[in-house]
Amino acid sequence: MEVHNVTAGAETFTCNAYLALGETPTLVDAGAMDGVADVVRDRLDGDGLDRVVLTHQHGDHVERLDAVLDAFDADCYAYADHERRTHELAAGEEVAVGDERFEVVYTPGHARDHVSLVSESSLFSGDVVVHDDGAFDHGSFGRTDMPGQSRERLIQSIEDLLDRMPDGVERMYAGHGEVFHGDVRDVVETALERAQKREPKYPEED
Repeated sequence: MEVHNVTAGAETFTCNAYLALGETPTLVDAGAMDGVADVVRDRLDGDGLDRVVLTHQHGDHVERLDAVLDAFDADCYAYADHERRTHELAAGEEVAVGDERFEVVYTPGHARDHVSLVSESSLFSGDVVVHDDGAFDHGSFGRTDMPGQSRERLIQSIEDLLDRMPDGVERMYAGHGEVFHGDVRDVVETALERAQKREPKYPEED
């Protein structure tokens, strides 16, 4: 499956927004970068965008959602209610992204409405687990020190993700940091071990 990070050139803070090309062209998260719809259009090269799938609705993931949906006749898939949502995501259901089918795994802790998407070979992890983010390399996790967040629930979510994730997953597309190719299970297990220490992720956390 061909996947592009369409916010890679952003000069302001944003999540990674991924365009998965193929049978079902899909944007996973919309990001917060000005002009993201133009980048998506260029990458589609004349094809349409079928859907936008949200991992969660923090501002850095949805700030440009309206702009993307206004630019394309695309559906919007989200776990929590949103005025632009056309399809409600439910834990355990399957959703097409690009050329693969993904199971929706409910993974709150960083955000109450957080979901991850896992297929036989790929993982869109949003912010629940990332490969590298400035705090840790090869296995980090979303911050849990802000209102509405929970380290305990995040730990459970990472455990749930490991239970649902096939051993053959070798591509990880996280909301921040670099795309990872390799043993994704090892990255997620490392993130779990670090989260279980229950120490502040960043020095300024209380």
